[in-house]
Amino acid sequence: MRKGMNSELRPLAVGEKAAAAMLDMSLKDFWNLVWCGALPGPKIIGDHKRWLVSDLEAILSGDAARPEQAFTV
Repeated sequence: MRKGMNSELRPLAVGEKAAAAMLDMSLKDFWNLVWCGALPGPKIIGDHKRWLVSDLEAILSGDAARPEQAFTV
């Protein structure tokens, strides 16, 4: 943990490895789902790619589902 950060703070965004781990899947499976549009793409912050935790949670809860958009996995 970085100096000065509160240990109770919840991350707003995470890198690819943490995002895949949050979804209990391999990095390859995670990227396949990002590439096909089943999962949101990253936000770019400088040279970093980060996924919003709220976007990942919305996918899992169904709040971000778009049934009119078909895709294959």
